[in-house]
Amino acid sequence: MMWDVGADQSLGLPTYGTSGAAGADLKSNFLDRGDVLMQPGARALITTGLRLAIPVGFEVQIRPRSGLALKYGITLANAPGTIDSDYRGPLGVILLNTGAKVFTISHGDRIAQMVVAPVVQAEFTLVMQLDDTDRGQGGFGSTGQN
Repeated sequence: MMWDVGADQSLGLPTYGTSGAAGADLKSNFLDRGDVLMQPGARALITTGLRLAIPVGFEVQIRPRSGLALKYGITLANAPGTIDSDYRGPLGVILLNTGAKVFTISHGDRIAQMVVAPVVQAEFTLVMQLDDTDRGQGGFGSTGQN
């Protein structure tokens, strides 16, 4: 991980909350901006002060924090967000307030989590017809299961 030059480095790097956590917490990093007030229905790009060097063959997925989603309706507009291995720009998180109240984000707040995951790139082939399966073209609810 790398920090942006102007970021508050006292916040530290992302950390895992527990030994079994899949996602590392990301914090808002805007020391000189003051609080961000998110109105209900609003989206905001929240800076983290981080830049990543992700190894080829991996991605970083940005996911909502379940506590923020349950308590306040704060989620991600593009969940999960994907950071590709060849991106070197600043890491921002697009938050969305689906709650009924204004939500305040302060410098250093935990706003999202990131998961490092392997990536498999497919080879795409054009065919005239797909093979048959038991399900066929059955879509949503086609299995009869609730």
